[in-house]
Amino acid sequence: MKRAQEALAKLKAGNQRFIDEHQSPSGEISGQKRMELTLGQKPFAVILGCSDSRAPAELVFDQGLGDLFVIRVAGNIVAPSLIGSIEFAVAEFGTPLVVVMGHTECGAVTATLNDIRQPGAVSHHIQSIVRRIKPAVTPLTDLAGVENVTVSQAVKANVLKSVDQLLASSDILEDALGSGKLEIVGACYNISTGVVEFYDQ
Repeated sequence: MKRAQEALAKLKAGNQRFIDEHQSPSGEISGQKRMELTLGQKPFAVILGCSDSRAPAELVFDQGLGDLFVIRVAGNIVAPSLIGSIEFAVAEFGTPLVVVMGHTECGAVTATLNDIRQPGAVSHHIQSIVRRIKPAVTPLTDLAGVENVTVSQAVKANVLKSVDQLLASSDILEDALGSGKLEIVGACYNISTGVVEFYDQ
């Protein structure tokens, strides 16, 4: 787990630079760096994040080319092709850390809450995303009533559900976790403050 903890520390330090507006020098995306990466890549973390234009992982964590293996999909949902992408990074590059990162004011999560209030209000394709978020959100709405569940509460529930799905859906990830080569954590990016909050598992 040492490598995973080191990777997590790098993300936290990068996020602090982003918040402080002290980003790394542009040398991280220099021509020399591009040429070095033609020989191969060794990303230190996988980020499964949302497609939202306000939450680009490389900027939020102040990382350069080749540092992060980023997978973006609305609602940071877990689906077979996304699991396969994460497996690829872990198996091929030995990436020791996976972060599932949601964000405040998530449109996909908001659409899910709206669909619970008024079923069938979104398109068939958006519904395919909503269906994957609902299992995380429905227990909250069943308990408190949909009108009493905030988007922030639903975002956290969705992130933690995605983490659980990754833990339960892949032999490759399970083996890496069992051997101490991998850690999977949840997080939420605040689009107003720039702060990434990492959830305790």
